[in-house]
Amino acid sequence: MTVHAQKTSKGRQAGREHRFLNSQGAEVKTRDEAFAPVQEVAAEAVLTTAKLQLHNGPVTFDLEVKYNPNTYPYVVTGGRITSGICGAPWDITGGSFGEQLRLEAKRSGPGSCADSVTIVGEYQNPPSYRGTYGFQGATSTFRHTTRYEC
Repeated sequence: MTVHAQKTSKGRQAGREHRFLNSQGAEVKTRDEAFAPVQEVAAEAVLTTAKLQLHNGPVTFDLEVKYNPNTYPYVVTGGRITSGICGAPWDITGGSFGEQLRLEAKRSGPGSCADSVTIVGEYQNPPSYRGTYGFQGATSTFRHTTRYEC
């Protein structure tokens, strides 16, 4: 490369403008603004929903799991078991999922069914969890495979 070509190349780099984007994708003026912590984020911004389906032979539970996508393992913040279980719907009250699955739910529907269910499992491919679930604090009464719904 000639001296003239080197100077021209350096001149282009020096004249290039930097653009800074913050974590929401908005353009900001400085690097410090781009990496500044987010001050206020609406609760909806840190929640998303996954649809899961638990299978145990002829039994199928439909689950809508609300979780924080900014954590891992994902922290479950709520949701519902909408069908397939006695006393549906059930309110999902907590848990997590990642390499392991753990969901706790309380019956909110009518009937004389159990008051709580706990679902546990381990991740497998294709994307699903294999494990067990039980009622009233038990976790190993029934086997299941829970898969992601698209």
